[in-house]
Amino acid sequence: MKRLWLILSGSLALAAVAAVSSAPQGDAPARAAAAALPRLHTLVVSQRGQIVFEYYAKGHSPTRLANIKSASKSIIAALVGIAIDRKLIPGVKEPIVRWFPELRKDPDPRKQKITIEDLLTMRSGLASTSGDQYGRWVSSANWVRYALARPMVSDPGTSMEYSTGTSHILSAILTRAGGRSTHQFAVDTLARPLGITLARWTRDPQGIYMGGNEMLMTPRQMIAVGELWRNRGHAGDRQVVSSDWVDTSCVPRTRSRWDGDREYGYGWWSQDFGGHRACFAWGLAASTSSSSATSTSSSASRLQPRGANSGPAFGPQLFNLLQQHLLVGGPPPRKNLPGRPVPTERKTP
Repeated sequence: MKRLWLILSGSLALAAVAAVSSAPQGDAPARAAAAALPRLHTLVVSQRGQIVFEYYAKGHSPTRLANIKSASKSIIAALVGIAIDRKLIPGVKEPIVRWFPELRKDPDPRKQKITIEDLLTMRSGLASTSGDQYGRWVSSANWVRYALARPMVSDPGTSMEYSTGTSHILSAILTRAGGRSTHQFAVDTLARPLGITLARWTRDPQGIYMGGNEMLMTPRQMIAVGELWRNRGHAGDRQVVSSDWVDTSCVPRTRSRWDGDREYGYGWWSQDFGGHRACFAWGLAASTSSSSATSTSSSASRLQPRGANSGPAFGPQLFNLLQQHLLVGGPPPRKNLPGRPVPTERKTP
């Protein structure tokens, strides 16, 4: 089974797929299918580094930035891998109390056992800051403190509790370990080697760039990330992130409570899709893969748990489009691929 890498987000969907149709009938069917989705603003497909298909709805272009929503979590996870490669972070087994010594005074001693890996896999045990808590969290005076002060609902390393605050803690660690902002670290270690720029995005009251939401990228910038993963961390003759990290990102370590077929690794989801084993970042509706790349965008609101494309049908419609018109050798499209869209951030990967 071929591997398919995807990045999926609420405002920008970028998919790099392992096999793209040669489209003997031309790209008219794919364009018609894309145009039939009013919430789909862009769809860009790259195969082996070459863009083979582009669709832009009226008012959208290759250079227009979009909020990639929770696909940001996969970017943060990639930055953690780079930091580990550079020995700025000792490894995934390192307890986060190293950066937050105040946890030693917390009434629940289990917090001292939370590791980098637990944050990457959403298994910290901390109660979520998403869903009903999202508004309170982003309105708080200190996002990191709020996330760390959440009660423990399970032991670290056991069950999955999807939470943007968990990814934000990783952004705070990157800031402390890297000696610069998460944005600057991303520019220096990821964007610049890929030959792309990276816009600034939302910061918390302490100036820490939001981890897990609100990143701004263009479709082609997302394509560059998909190509990086397709090439197992290589960009030209440069190793941007280790091949081992790319490979281990998609090793399943836990499973979504909202869709039992969807597994989670280090910031990346995985599931069988279109006859391929798909590895993807997800945030309401976006995708990117490693053998070729597709990017799509739709509108999203800032700092709100529900984006413009969070309706109940957009996800399956998007993946059916990809499977019907762009993938080769897959079975007929199924419902709910690669997961069931849900109305709140708590249930939205």
